[in-house]
Amino acid sequence: MMAGRSSRLFGSLLLSLTLAKAGSGVAPGLHPPPSQRFQYSEPQMGVPFKLILYAPDQERADRAAQAAYSRIAALNASLSNYETDSELSRLGYQSGRKGWTPVSLDLFRIIRHGQQMAQRSRGAFDLTIGPLAAAWRNARRTKAFPNRDQLDRLRRRVGWRFLQIDHARQRVQLSRKGMRLDPGGIAKGDALDQALKTLRNQGIHHALVAGAGDIAVAAPPPGRSAWRIELTDFSQPHGLPPPLVALTHRAIATSGDLFQFVELDGIRYSHIVDPRTGLGLTDRRLVTIIAPDGIVADSLATALSIANEDQIDTILQCYPTTSARILFLRESGLEEKFYQGFGRYIRSD
Repeated sequence: MMAGRSSRLFGSLLLSLTLAKAGSGVAPGLHPPPSQRFQYSEPQMGVPFKLILYAPDQERADRAAQAAYSRIAALNASLSNYETDSELSRLGYQSGRKGWTPVSLDLFRIIRHGQQMAQRSRGAFDLTIGPLAAAWRNARRTKAFPNRDQLDRLRRRVGWRFLQIDHARQRVQLSRKGMRLDPGGIAKGDALDQALKTLRNQGIHHALVAGAGDIAVAAPPPGRSAWRIELTDFSQPHGLPPPLVALTHRAIATSGDLFQFVELDGIRYSHIVDPRTGLGLTDRRLVTIIAPDGIVADSLATALSIANEDQIDTILQCYPTTSARILFLRESGLEEKFYQGFGRYIRSD
């Protein structure tokens, strides 16, 4: 692992939210201890994960970064829906059988939060989307529309109410045979939270963690009042610079179809699948969420990408400490909406 190593963080991933080069000024009365900036990039969960942290020396920085990456790798070993021997995959093999399956604290945390988001979003977010998500990944690869009969069969395996939780005994049950969980809309946000927690336990308090368009930040760089993050939109008219947000102890996640989509019979389908219809989204919007933690930002961005537009305010009211910015790409043009005070994070300089 090499400190200071640079890489193209997001490439062709879902959306790029990049750290802006500009600082935000020295915070009044702030006297940080001497520290240096260290930067790392390592593939985790199938995408590059970037760390920026401040530490007194190389040895301490390397040790903290290695601990954070080890934590993310452990999460992936449990939560991957690509690895056939992961805990998540093994849980899927138990679907439709009577009885409960005990799960680890990491998997239980994902399921518990995912079920809460499913309930509050009226099923727009759904961890049980796995069978349909797999069918649409194949559609993007083959450029062929999924078989309608197949989609109907798969839809019968999907439904958040078929996922039961025993909170007292930390165990779960998938009541329908063939159910599969897909944590794609939540796991990376949780990984950011756990990485920051690991860095904090290593004595690192000024840090940024980024993966696949999701970013979580702790305290800002020494001498600064906030981290500055660029938001990438559908387009930037007239060469205008992208908007910036200033964040401290917050997470930001964006969901949309800038890069992952497929065009079939002249219709553009997003990689994001609506669990209620079984189809990739055709309603184009770009959702950015700022929240106190990554697990909420990630899953809420997914939920609001899918939810009916008239349900957005109601869902957000369940998360009063979050803010949202949604770009709607309509036939009449681009419409931008702020929710729950998102504008207070915007910086113009």
